[in-house]
Amino acid sequence: MPTPLATLLEDHPIVASVKDEAGLKAVLEAECKVVFLLYGSVLDLTETVATLKAAGKIVFVNVDLLEGFGGKEIVVRYVKERTEADGVLSSKAHMVRAARELGLYAVHRFFLIDSMSYRNLAKHVAMSKADSVEILPGCMPRVIGWVVADIDVPLIAGGLVCDRDDVIAALGAGAAAIASSNQEVWTM
Repeated sequence: MPTPLATLLEDHPIVASVKDEAGLKAVLEAECKVVFLLYGSVLDLTETVATLKAAGKIVFVNVDLLEGFGGKEIVVRYVKERTEADGVLSSKAHMVRAARELGLYAVHRFFLIDSMSYRNLAKHVAMSKADSVEILPGCMPRVIGWVVADIDVPLIAGGLVCDRDDVIAALGAGAAAIASSNQEVWTM
């Protein structure tokens, strides 16, 4: 990893989240440089990542959403050895830590559903040693500010970031970047 993830996010604060073939086709034409790949299977992952890399994208694979894989660290090794992916994202601390140990960028995803999930976030980030944290939903500026104050890595606001106002609010609250599957957001 020659460039720190914080620098990549500073240079490219809009991350395209791709969850299906239509999104894949659209992101190949989009200016977004960083892509979160949120779908795929053991059968097509290598080819999908290669297609994105050929288009000059920085690719993160959500290892929690891949079909045909279990939630074991071997999937991270598979991504490292069998694809050109630059990093992974996962909601599981052990998967994020495994990615870091293999030299991949590692984004730890958190679904903030209540105060308990918020209070546990910093502890889990310390365990995972993530390069970055993505919180979902990312349309909560007040909570973004709280999390940014609690962690030492860049924060990505993802999920339900629907329009320009959401993007401005998230970045204004301290998020380093936003991740969205909304193609209109990709052009901001």
